[in-house]
Amino acid sequence: MTDELAADPARPVPPAPRPRRAVLLSVFAGFALFAYVLDQLTKLWVTSSMVEGERIPVFPPLLHWYFIRNSGAAFSIGENVTWVFSIIMAAVSVAILFQVRKLGSVWWSLALGLLLGGALGNLTDRLFREPSFGMGHVVDFIQLPNFAIFNIADSAVVSAVAIICILTLRGITLDGSRLTPERKDKSGDA
Repeated sequence: MTDELAADPARPVPPAPRPRRAVLLSVFAGFALFAYVLDQLTKLWVTSSMVEGERIPVFPPLLHWYFIRNSGAAFSIGENVTWVFSIIMAAVSVAILFQVRKLGSVWWSLALGLLLGGALGNLTDRLFREPSFGMGHVVDFIQLPNFAIFNIADSAVVSAVAIICILTLRGITLDGSRLTPERKDKSGDA
C-alpha cells in the first residue's frame, strides 16, 4: 500500500525530517575548528622542529615531510601576487559564513566547515607570517610523489570541494532538499 501511495502524485511522500539547526551549526563549527586547529598545530610543529628545506621520510617513497614556505597558490602559481590570495581567502570565508544560515544538510555543514577551516588556516599564514602582513608565505610540508607540497588546510579545502561535488552531482542542495528532475529542468531554464 505504501508503494501505491508513493506512486500516486496526488499523495506525495513526505520529505525526510531535516536535522535540527543546532546540530547543523555544531557540525559546521566543529569541522571548521577541527581543520583550523589541526592545520595551525601541525604548522607550529613543523616550524619549531624542522629547518626550512628539510625533508624527513615518513613512508618512503610515498610520503615525506618537506618543509617549504609557499608565497603562491597550488603548485606555486602566482608567487608575486600573494596579497590577492589574502583577499580571496577573506572573501571566501565571509561568503561561507553568509551561506551557513541556509544549511539544511549535515553533509553540507561538514563540507562548508572544512572549507572555512582550510581557508582560515591558510589566511592566518598570509596575514601573520613573514615577510609581511597580508603577504605571508604559507607553510607547506606534506610531500607525495609527483605532486605539489601541501598542508592540512589544503587537504581540508580539497576534501570539502570533493564533498560539494558529490552533493551537487546527487542533486542535494544547500538546504538539504533534493533536486527532482522537474526542479533540475526549471533551474536549468533560468
